[in-house]
Amino acid sequence: MLLHLTIRDFVIVDRLELEFGGGFGALTGETGAGKSILVDALSLALGERADATVVRSGAERAEISAEFDVAPGGGLQAWLQANDYDSDACLLRRVIDSAGRSRAYINGAAATLGQLREVADFLADIHGQNAHHSLLRSDAQRDLLDTHAGAQALARDVAAAYGAWREAREARLAAEKDVEATLRERELLEWQVKELAALAFDADAWQETEQEQRRLGNANALLEGASAALAALEEGEAASLPLLQHAGARLTELTGYDVALGEAAQLFESALIQLEESALALRRYQDRLELDPARLDELDNRIDAVTQMARKHRVAPEELPELLQRLQARLAELTLRADPAALAEREAKAEAAFRQVAKQLSALRTKTAKALSKAVTAGMQELAMAGGRFEIALEALPDGAASGLESVEFLVSANAGQPLRALAKVASGGELSRIGLALQVIASQANPAGTLIFDEVDVGIGGRVAEIVGRMLRELGKSRQVLCVTHLPQVAAQADWQWSIAKETKGGATTSSVSVLDRDARVGEIARMLGGEKITDTTRRHAAEMLGIG
Repeated sequence: MLLHLTIRDFVIVDRLELEFGGGFGALTGETGAGKSILVDALSLALGERADATVVRSGAERAEISAEFDVAPGGGLQAWLQANDYDSDACLLRRVIDSAGRSRAYINGAAATLGQLREVADFLADIHGQNAHHSLLRSDAQRDLLDTHAGAQALARDVAAAYGAWREAREARLAAEKDVEATLRERELLEWQVKELAALAFDADAWQETEQEQRRLGNANALLEGASAALAALEEGEAASLPLLQHAGARLTELTGYDVALGEAAQLFESALIQLEESALALRRYQDRLELDPARLDELDNRIDAVTQMARKHRVAPEELPELLQRLQARLAELTLRADPAALAEREAKAEAAFRQVAKQLSALRTKTAKALSKAVTAGMQELAMAGGRFEIALEALPDGAASGLESVEFLVSANAGQPLRALAKVASGGELSRIGLALQVIASQANPAGTLIFDEVDVGIGGRVAEIVGRMLRELGKSRQVLCVTHLPQVAAQADWQWSIAKETKGGATTSSVSVLDRDARVGEIARMLGGEKITDTTRRHAAEMLGIG
């Protein structure tokens, strides 16, 4: 359930902070007052795309924050935990600057728009003003059926399986079309793979080889340098170490006469120890370092072979193992192409996998289509379409498609005795509004989102039908939080609570504000919706009667 919504510098909203309750709430106001702005702002918090035009004139950025409650152990909490977000609350925040750049956050941590849209599936379902017209599209009809059936994930699996089947079929056809080219490429790859495999290149061993080659290639210089340093320390007439040892002993002796000389003597002794250790290390290095021309030739040849191979394939030596893997994968693919039976078998398996998952989707669609058709037909009777019928037709597609094994089409008969025909061909504007509204209200009952928002979906209806719509939304509000932007007093009067949105201009700037209506204020607002600018006592009594206020 939506608990709190904060809007700053959004379109004509300066700042709004709204606390929401449960049940059915109506948002009303004069035409153009900005009723739908609240819905638009919430849509951005839920991941809709935005640009710089949503930032209020003169402001640096627009900010929208929406807080929802989190049911312990529910799908929302599991999603938050799986994506490493704090799972005790759900606070969505969206910031759009005047340059059109956007940032998103979930519980204070950065998020992507994709993540906002994912979490939105658990939070809110928004039915916009153009929802009725979208029902004329076959893809929208199919999506509504799948959503009502809870089959969105299964539909995605079907599309993926169909793609794999199509890829396998295209591979078989391509192999049949260009056999000679495949064989030539395969022969070349076999030689390249054999050559690279024989090289037996290993990246770690390559580094060791280079290091050893550098050492052996410079062995003479290394020995000469070590010998010269050792001679300077302790060999020959000019050896420094014996002289330094004598000087150190003399200093130590002199500290007996003046302790102030002690620090210098200690430092001298420490340096002398380091030089003696260096001499020992140099002797060990001389003993270990050997001249090995044969091993050096072997290393030179190895480095030359690897370098030539890398140059031949235009890669760095370190990339040779990855190159070998790519060539082996391509060779395996071409080997399969050269085997028509294997290609046909792979295609058959892919088709079988597609049909298996698609049949599951078909069974779910068939079951749901019957139940939804019956429910919408019943809803049409309530919405002043007596004798009307609604049916979801599933027509088999023998060859299948990414959407499954059948097409989905909404059929309607608006009046008794009329045959069923495609919704797009027979429904008038008013009929389409009523059928669409019945579909949305009924389909919402199966939606997992805790908040349902209807943005002026009651356009095109009025009178008794509007009152019925209000009752339907009120009934829906017993199990969900329902928010409805409406211009119909019959709908607003059925709400558990009501807000009024108003627009005002001060100092040349236009802003929107929201007022929470108490009982008396609701009477006034319903009366305005009934009678326009001039509100009479009769209108107020009618409004109070609609609200059930004696």
